[in-house]
Amino acid sequence: MTSVVEVHRRTARRTAAVTAVLAVAVLAVFLLALSVGDFPIALPDVVRTLLGGGTVRDDYIVLRLRLPRALAGLLVGFAFGLSGALFQRLLRNPLASPDVIGVTAGSSLAAVLCLITLGVSGLVVPAAALTGGLATSVLIYALAWRRGVTGHRLVLVGIGVAALAASAMSYLLTRADVRIAAQALVWITGSFNRVAWGEVRMAAVFLVVLVPAALLLGRTLTVLELGDDAAKGLGLRVDRVRLALLALAAALCGVATSVGGPIAFVAFLSGPIATRVLRTGRPGLVPSALVGALVTLLADFAAQHLLSGAHQLPVGVVTGAVGAPYLLYLLATANRGARS
Repeated sequence: MTSVVEVHRRTARRTAAVTAVLAVAVLAVFLLALSVGDFPIALPDVVRTLLGGGTVRDDYIVLRLRLPRALAGLLVGFAFGLSGALFQRLLRNPLASPDVIGVTAGSSLAAVLCLITLGVSGLVVPAAALTGGLATSVLIYALAWRRGVTGHRLVLVGIGVAALAASAMSYLLTRADVRIAAQALVWITGSFNRVAWGEVRMAAVFLVVLVPAALLLGRTLTVLELGDDAAKGLGLRVDRVRLALLALAAALCGVATSVGGPIAFVAFLSGPIATRVLRTGRPGLVPSALVGALVTLLADFAAQHLLSGAHQLPVGVVTGAVGAPYLLYLLATANRGARS
């Protein structure tokens, strides 16, 4: 009979191996994004340019044109994947991703208000998106609070808030100038087409703080999954820890949305994919984050080079086309399980 210690060691080895493979895959797609384009650059030249030994032409193409977009995809996907895994494990619900429960909808509404009502652009829009996501998270948590917060109640409240935000955005778009509405619609879909170094630096600064905090506090998820009574018996301050984790997950989602827009289904898909690869029954935080980065980079690469033709598609179109069927599959299998 296999001992608990042996099972734990085997799981740890598999997690480490999967994490390493995912990290290598993310790096490979990241370098490929810097190499492929209207002016192809060989991978050795890309690496040489990143290390400071490139030509003037390669420096301009790689460092000024392609690197901000590739870094944005990496950071945004990592943040979405980590945020989605935190929500899903904390609320014990595979549907509890930030794009389903309304966090990204709140960020989008704040950004659209800036673009259409206030007529501002630049770094003000990402800042507004981050603020809107955090404010929406506070609203959802307050509405779902009934001597505590349960996963199904927060999901239902979040879906309602997301619907209200979507209705408000639709109203604003119908009242706006056609050109401004088109710009806002691209942002709502999720796109890296106009990402700049300022937005990438802002996201990097926030993530340097948020990611270690989320991973450190995420260690308590194993205890929380035992149930509130058991967690309290082990000395964990359940309400404070849960609120802190929700705040970190919402902040990660807000940062990601502020750079790339509410890219559909990245946060939703990352956890389940990581769970299937790990075979642990729950999404690991770092593997989920790496899956999010890989999905985002691959989707953006496809939007740029495989599907766009003369015009580059927003990355959210690709992730939506992949994520929507998976959502239907998840709902169908869950429904069959409920009937049985």
